[in-house]
Amino acid sequence: MVNLEDIMETVNMIQEENLDIRTITMGISLIDCADSDIEASCRKVYDKIYYRAKDLVKTGEAIERKYGIPIVNKRIAVTPISILAGVSGGDPVKYAKILDKAAKDVGVNFIGGYSALVQKGFSAGDRELIESIPEALAETELVCSSVNIGSTKAGINMDAVSLMGEKILRTAELTKDNECIGCAKLVVFCNAVEDNPFMAGAFHGTGEADTVISAGVSGPGVVRSVLQKMPDDAPMNVIAEAIKKTAFKITRMGQLVGAEAARMLNVDFGIIDLSLAPTPAVGDSVAQIIEEIGLEKCGAPGTTAALAMLNDAVKKGGVMASSSVGGLSGAFIPVTEDAGMVDAVKTGHLSLEKLEAMTAVCSVGLDMVVVPGDTSAETISGIIADEAAIGMVNSKTTAVRIIPAVGKKAGEELDFGGLLGSGPVMEVRKGSSLKMIRRGGRIPAPLQSLKN
Repeated sequence: MVNLEDIMETVNMIQEENLDIRTITMGISLIDCADSDIEASCRKVYDKIYYRAKDLVKTGEAIERKYGIPIVNKRIAVTPISILAGVSGGDPVKYAKILDKAAKDVGVNFIGGYSALVQKGFSAGDRELIESIPEALAETELVCSSVNIGSTKAGINMDAVSLMGEKILRTAELTKDNECIGCAKLVVFCNAVEDNPFMAGAFHGTGEADTVISAGVSGPGVVRSVLQKMPDDAPMNVIAEAIKKTAFKITRMGQLVGAEAARMLNVDFGIIDLSLAPTPAVGDSVAQIIEEIGLEKCGAPGTTAALAMLNDAVKKGGVMASSSVGGLSGAFIPVTEDAGMVDAVKTGHLSLEKLEAMTAVCSVGLDMVVVPGDTSAETISGIIADEAAIGMVNSKTTAVRIIPAVGKKAGEELDFGGLLGSGPVMEVRKGSSLKMIRRGGRIPAPLQSLKN
C-alpha cells in the first residue's frame, strides 16, 4: 500500500527543503588497462571508461524523470592512477588528460582517481603522480585528485605530508587566474575509504568489483526543517530520534535510486553514502542545523557536542534503512559550500581551530577552507598533519581540502560559484612548523592499530 501522506512529505522535501541525490557515481576498475607503454595504457583507459559510462548521464536523467527526484551530479571514480603510472612510467599528466577527455565525452560532472595511496611509503608511480598533481589539475577541468598520507594501521607518512604542502601551494599558483580552483579538486586523506562517491576524494578501490554504481544522498535542509517544527524544550535524545527517523527516509530514497541505476546499467550496486552535504542554497546548511539544535551560531560552545549527536543520529538512521550504507556517511562541514558556515566565519564565531575540533566528530575534515595566499608550505603541511592525527587516533576518515588564495589576505573572499560556493579567507595562527615538517619520516601507528 502506498501512503499518500508519505508521498506528499517526500514531494515537499524535494520542492521546499532541497532534498536531492547529490550524486550517482560509477566506479570503474582500470587494473586491466595497465600497460608498459603509456600511450597504449591511455587508449585502454579511454575505451573502458567510455564503454562503461556512456549511458550513465542519460540513465540518471531517466530516473529523475521517472521519480521526480533531482540527481545533481553524475560522476566517475577510477582506480588510483598511480598504479597504472607505476607500470607504464612516463608523464602521469597524460593519464589526467585522457581522464578529462573521457569524462567530457560521456558528459559527467567530475572524474576522480588521479590518486596515490602512500600512508606507509612510496611505491612505483606514487611520487611521480604526486609531483604531477599541480600540472594535472591546471591542465584539466573535470579531474579530481586525492592522496592518502596516513591510516590508523600505518601511521602518518610525514614525507608525503611535507610534499603535499608544497603541491597544494603550487596548484594554487598555477590556477590563480581561476580562483585557485585546482585546490578545490584536491584532497589529502587519512584513512581514505575505497567506496566514496563524493568528490573531490572519490577513487575506485582495488577491492571493489569491476564496475559499480554508488549513490550519495544529501538532505540538511530536510533535517533543519524537522527541527524547526520541534518545541524549544524538546530534550536532546528526542532531537536525536527525530534526526534518525529523517535520515532513514532520506536513505530509503537513495537506496531506490542507486539500485535502479545499477539495474538499468547492468552493473553491481555499491553503496549509499548518506552524507548531509550542504550547498550555498538558503536553508541547505549543516551549520544551521546546529543552530536549530539551540546554539546562537555555529562555533559557539556546544557546537562539537551538537555535531557529534547529529553525525551519530544520521548514521543510525541510515544503517536501518539500507544494508549497503558506506562511503563517508555523516555530516560534512565544507566552509564555502555552507551558507551558515560562511556566516559563522564572517561574524567571528568560527575559527580554523574550532573547525579542527569539530572534525573529530564529523564525516570528513577541514573541507573547502580558504587561507591567505602567503601561507607557507610547512604551515599547510602542519595543518594536514594535525587533521591526519585526529583520523589516525580515532580510527576515522579525516581529510584536508584547503585553498591558499593567491594574492588575498584574511577577511577577503574567494568565489568559485556553483556548488563550490564562496567564502572568506580564514586567519591562520602564527608559529612555524618548519623544523617538524623537515624531519620527515613516519609517525608510528597508534596502539589502537593492534586489533588483530
